Amino acid sequence: MHRRLTTLLAASAIALLTLLGVASPAAAVTRDQKLSVMYSWTQTSASSYNSWNSARLNQGAWSAYAFNWSTDYCSSSPDNPLGFTFNLSCYRHDFGYRNHKAMGVFTSANKARVDSAFYEDLKRVCTKYSSVVQPACYSLAWTYYQAVRAFGSVVVSQADLDRAARMKADAERAAARR
Repeated sequence: MHRRLTTLLAASAIALLTLLGVASPAAAVTRDQKLSVMYSWTQTSASSYNSWNSARLNQGAWSAYAFNWSTDYCSSSPDNPLGFTFNLSCYRHDFGYRNHKAMGVFTSANKARVDSAFYEDLKRVCTKYSSVVQPACYSLAWTYYQAVRAFGSVVVSQADLDRAARMKADAERAAARR
């Protein structure tokens, strides 16, 4: 309860600062301010999601923060599996990972929080569907969550991809000679 209240108060404070112009693009943004906003937008609560989504729809107002808004949505997984709209949950998850990494604060604790926020976002998506299909939605949400928990911090470099491509080509050549 205390954690939810703290998150709600932090999100409300940022919204108030934005309205008052304290966090306006004209003002210089400190690292601590950027981290504060980023943390408030990557919590598990619906208010955190709503604040992030509002900013996503008005990115220009946050340009001074230089957030990375890029996304590949659900990466190589379907963005809307079986018609369940997971794309915005994946977008916020990308936002959390990319900005924590860019700030040099992609610790195991922050990864776990961003992954948990992702799971809560997915479950909130599932509540919008009829009770007949919710079990399938929740099952997919759990699967997506488990995938990011297990593989979300795996970083594949270009060197890794090049090495894998060479291995694949070598294996294909060897198979062709047999």
